[in-house]
Formats: sequence, C-alpha cells, structure tokens
Amino acid sequence: MKPTTINTLYWVFTILFAALMIYSAYGSILVNEDSKKLIRDYLGFPEYFIPFTGYAKLFGSIAILIPGLKTIKEWAYAGLFFDLVGAVYASIAVSKAFHPMMLFMLVWFVPGILSYYFWKRKIKAGLKP
Repeated sequence: MKPTTINTLYWVFTILFAALMIYSAYGSILVNEDSKKLIRDYLGFPEYFIPFTGYAKLFGSIAILIPGLKTIKEWAYAGLFFDLVGAVYASIAVSKAFHPMMLFMLVWFVPGILSYYFWKRKIKAGLKP
C-alpha cells in the first residue's frame, strides 16, 4: 500500500473515530438529562462519574488528532477503547443479556480499530506518527 494511501486512510478513520467520541462526550461534559438517564439511572454509575468520562473522551480524542505524541497517543487509544469496552460490559451486566442494539457499538469500534491499525502502518512506513 502506498504511503499516501495509508496516510489518507489513517486520517479518515481517525477523524471519524474522534468525531464519534467527541459526540458521545458532549452530553457527559454537560451532564445533560440523556447522560443522567443512561449512565446514572440505567447503568448505575454515580453522577459525579459522568463528566469524568466526558472529559476523558474529549482529551483522548484530541490526543489522537495531534500528530506526534507517540506515547500519549498510545495511552489515548487505550483509554478510548477501555471506555467502549466498559460501556458494552456495563450494558450487558445491567441487562443480563446481549441486546441486539449493542451491535450499534460497532459504529464506534470499527473506525477506532482502523484508525489505530493505520497509525501503526504509518509508523512502519516511516511517516510522521
């Protein structure tokens, strides 16, 4: 694969992943009613946890968008994936079963996995990480 193709795919998936994570962070940062219903009422987490997850997703998304920052970016990807896996696990634990609606979470996982994959390919290709 050409370096320009790798770079283009990296940026497409990274911007998409960051946009999805920032979108999901917005309600948590504001602690709006939807985030309270989901995180506090449905999943059972304390209300003070809501803005923490929102800011963590926002900062992680910003970190993966900044060129360079190899170690910080690695941590940011890990944190964003822990957030996604934790959300799926918490939903399964609360509902006691896998709900088909959880397949919608693939919308978040797929661009994240592809972003990380092409970031690693960029590094192997000698492009600026």
